[in-house]
Amino acid sequence: MNKFKSVLMIALALCIFASCGQSNKRDSSKSGEQTAENTEAAKTSEDFKGIAPIEWAKKMADSDQKRWPDASLLDWTPKPKWSYTQGLVTMANQKLYDYTNEQKYWDYGIAYAEKMIAEDGSIGGGYKKEKFNLDLVNSGKLLFEIYKKTGDERYKLAMEKLNDQLADQPTNSDGGYWHKKIYPYQMWLDGVYMADPFHAQYGAEFGHPEAIDEAIKQVELIQKHTYDANTGLNYHGYDESREQRWANKETGLSSHVWGRAQGWYCMAMVDILDFIPADHPKRESFIKNLQDVYAAVLKAQDAESGVWWQVMDQPTREGNYLEATASSMFVYSFAKANRMGYVGDEYMEAAKKGFNGMLKTFVTDNEDGTISLNQCCAVAGLGGEKKYRDGSYEYYLSEPIRADDPKGVGPFIMAAIELQLDLDAHNK
Repeated sequence: MNKFKSVLMIALALCIFASCGQSNKRDSSKSGEQTAENTEAAKTSEDFKGIAPIEWAKKMADSDQKRWPDASLLDWTPKPKWSYTQGLVTMANQKLYDYTNEQKYWDYGIAYAEKMIAEDGSIGGGYKKEKFNLDLVNSGKLLFEIYKKTGDERYKLAMEKLNDQLADQPTNSDGGYWHKKIYPYQMWLDGVYMADPFHAQYGAEFGHPEAIDEAIKQVELIQKHTYDANTGLNYHGYDESREQRWANKETGLSSHVWGRAQGWYCMAMVDILDFIPADHPKRESFIKNLQDVYAAVLKAQDAESGVWWQVMDQPTREGNYLEATASSMFVYSFAKANRMGYVGDEYMEAAKKGFNGMLKTFVTDNEDGTISLNQCCAVAGLGGEKKYRDGSYEYYLSEPIRADDPKGVGPFIMAAIELQLDLDAHNK
């Protein structure tokens, strides 16, 4: 028996030695690629099913490119479209290129831009300024890096057109953007993400500080109008006119906190901060606003699963479900905000817990080698003509649930990149 124990101890020591030796090897053959040390850190420290976050980002992006080789057709559109979902996913691929230097992730976005933007800077795929639709501004974010790398003036001209739309966007009496011309007097949380990070970046890149000021103002107004004192979260929409059936006649607010709307808002705030100068007089108050909103979202994280609910102010109510797109957005927002020093380490821990929760709750392997992101709310809004969306609890649960929605895929990729950057910082 003693001889057996000795052999066993020697074998165990050899195994540990081999494992440690493997964890200290660095693969420097490709710039920016995840190292063996990062992989080991993912396995031993953060779990992530034993796979480094950047590999999850690549797996998701590769799967999505296989499903949608032409980005202009993302989101099940029958013909090429200029829409926020296309911009969301191609921007995630662009960020993945920045980390990995793998050309296919850059090519995915530039192919979309080349297809949508004409030589004179006009935007195809259904874009019309006179719609004054904030959703149609989001894809402009993709063009900044493309213009820098190519020097092609059509991309700058296209960005100017989007900036011109915001300059003329209809507003409420206090200056808050209408979400769309067809939705007069209505401000939605979604619209802050669609328009304001672009506007702030445009101001920073092209010397228009008033655009940065306007982005800050829109966040201040949406916070003022949609804040719920009971939860610290934000209602989906606000109607200044109080005419919509979904709007409270006294407050103008919709009835519930919809997860993805809150997710758009969280991503918007942390992204806008990239372009607010350090000496801007409102930078600190902006960060305080972010901290207050994030604290409420942290409190709403489901303790057991680590992810978030479709209707965030009704977590225990019958019929509610854990939802993937909002969860992806919160993980991205928390991880980035911590990396940038806006919030404490408890938010990075929540992001890690959330990502592990997503891998367990939402992500599945497919027979063709791809992965899928499940339990995505397909769409939700307020008002409308064909099907009136009354903002009730029952309404938010009635919308279709599907897999691989781009509104989850894009933030999932970006969340994984942020988590990898955190691992890299700790493995130096």
